[in-house]
Amino acid sequence: MSSSMDDRPDLIRIGDRSASLPRLREWAAAVADDLHGMDRVAIETTPTMETVVGVVGALLAGTAVVPVPPDAGPREREHILRDSAARALLVPAGAVPGGGPAADGPGLPVVPVDLRRTSATGYPEPGPERTALILYTSGTTGAPKGALLSRGAIATCLDGLAEAWQWTPDDLLVHGLPLFHVHGLVLGVLGALRVGSRLHHVGRPQPERYAAAGGTLYFGVPTIWSRIGATPAAARALRSARLLVSGSAALPTAVFDGLAALTGHRMVERYGMTETLITVSARADGPRRPGAVGLALPGVRTRIVDEQGRDLPADGAAMGELLVTGPTLFDGYLNRPDADAASRSADGWFRTGDVATIGPDGWHRIVGRASTDLIKSGGYRIGAGEVEEALLAHPAVREAAVVGLPHPDLGQQVTAFVVADGVTGTELVDFVARQLSVHKRPRAVRLVDALPRNALGKVQKKRLVEG
Repeated sequence: MSSSMDDRPDLIRIGDRSASLPRLREWAAAVADDLHGMDRVAIETTPTMETVVGVVGALLAGTAVVPVPPDAGPREREHILRDSAARALLVPAGAVPGGGPAADGPGLPVVPVDLRRTSATGYPEPGPERTALILYTSGTTGAPKGALLSRGAIATCLDGLAEAWQWTPDDLLVHGLPLFHVHGLVLGVLGALRVGSRLHHVGRPQPERYAAAGGTLYFGVPTIWSRIGATPAAARALRSARLLVSGSAALPTAVFDGLAALTGHRMVERYGMTETLITVSARADGPRRPGAVGLALPGVRTRIVDEQGRDLPADGAAMGELLVTGPTLFDGYLNRPDADAASRSADGWFRTGDVATIGPDGWHRIVGRASTDLIKSGGYRIGAGEVEEALLAHPAVREAAVVGLPHPDLGQQVTAFVVADGVTGTELVDFVARQLSVHKRPRAVRLVDALPRNALGKVQKKRLVEG
């Protein structure tokens, strides 16, 4: 945490609860006392002060944090807890009967985060090579994989963004993003703490709440910005802000232009992944171009390659897979050397799976996915394979293929094409929502007689997307 912070009582505000830096440190130290010696712990990441205190306490103790989505279904939750080998699960004290230790379903000890407890214990700063977070990310097939993010990678990313966005202790950051991924947790909480700016997490990211917060710096995903743009009074209230930032998915040009007219701000867009953190961004002191995500951050190098891995020119026209290297990259997937090998080029660069162009001036434009199996919906990245597996667990389902179809608000809509007997689409949506995070459920289920396949039996998803 930044040493430039002061004793402002509202340094951190989560919903209707506020805390100063000294109070946050005392709460977090009490958590660190409970965790000292543990190598990794999981935490249920609700948008609460307890989540922030739990994460900061674990990091003080040098313990890696495994965020668990609060809406995770039983299968997803059990996979994360077992695969990560977390030693304990942090939950708000009120969620533990009697406020004392208990046991989670997979047999983990449950440690309460109790804001009635404080501690003055001091802890040395762990080395930059230590793992800070294990973030589970959906790939194109199978269960989520745990990406190992070091303290040094996170610090480098946040320092680069602070410089690019001119983010200072004078800012008030406002957002309502979930706290189990890079955007909401790393940028939206750890970023504010590292810079020393105030933070106001508004809970549900409703346009009226953004408008009432009076911030100087706002974070949102395209779905949030689309809804704010559709609420002119809320959008106009953001005119007094310094910077509006969009990420996690492509921002439609119409939303960019509409918000510029209403707020007086041209949106800053940025690009990154769980595995790379934020690598490319527009700058506060530079141009902002609709449909483009800006320049590589300090220390980051990017290039585009064709399907054979040959370099393509940075001429703004050639399109190829975007490769990234630099100090913000993750340290690999937990227990998945096969996935590690597949994610790297022959010379060690990370393969993003995104198709991009790079202009002569270094500006990046993300064209789309190299495959159709990673869906960006409402700011979330959703692996089609995981949803397909959940559908296939239903006894009435014989075949399933999941794709992302264009949606004016969400960017992409999770859509399932299913071959099944004696079941409705609504029943299948509810079935998946009980197994996985709610945001991963199909928004639409289309019951079909057969799925299009090629001569090798592989489902031809492009035909489903193209209709």
